[in-house]
Amino acid sequence: MKRPAGLRTRLAALSLGLLALAGWFGGFLWFQAETQRPPPPLPHHADGIVALTGGAGRLRLALRVLADGGGDKLLITGIGGNADRTALAHAVGMDLTPLAARITLGRYAASTHGNAVETAAWATQNRIHSLIVVTAAWHMPRALAELRQALPDVALYPLPVAPEDAERRVAQPSLRVRAEEYTKYLLVVAGLSPWFPHREAAMAAGADG
Repeated sequence: MKRPAGLRTRLAALSLGLLALAGWFGGFLWFQAETQRPPPPLPHHADGIVALTGGAGRLRLALRVLADGGGDKLLITGIGGNADRTALAHAVGMDLTPLAARITLGRYAASTHGNAVETAAWATQNRIHSLIVVTAAWHMPRALAELRQALPDVALYPLPVAPEDAERRVAQPSLRVRAEEYTKYLLVVAGLSPWFPHREAAMAAGADG
């Protein structure tokens, strides 16, 4: 018995939907494993370091690499507001005076896409050809994807930092946060990120108004 055309269309759509869902879950399992895998070794020395703000742990790690000579310059992208080096030193509990001339506070970025745009401009200005990337482990895949699109000729070296709770134990983001992050990562890999509205544009519009 031949099925009605409408039923065949619905069954085909259901099959495609199930395949897409299975693909998403399969990719999400890969994403989970990728964010928990130890990063590759860092180079002995890199031209620069970029820290994507979002926690004091990221800043401390990036500043420690800078202080140890792992990179010549450091960009802290997305610092926002009126935070200065004094406030930064207080937040991380370090004396930044010896490093001050090598630190740039980036105030443009308000999203991961903005971080990449800001980093690309800074890298071009400072002739950066190798870059250590410091951000949270669960955020690293999307950050690298954005940075690779903005900096195709720069070698990127991930240095993830695991979030910690008040008792200094490794804390994992919720399943919802990880699922949202994976979905955003897929959009970046698909090349759709520049087409979506970003907070930088909204902030600029507010400033103009």
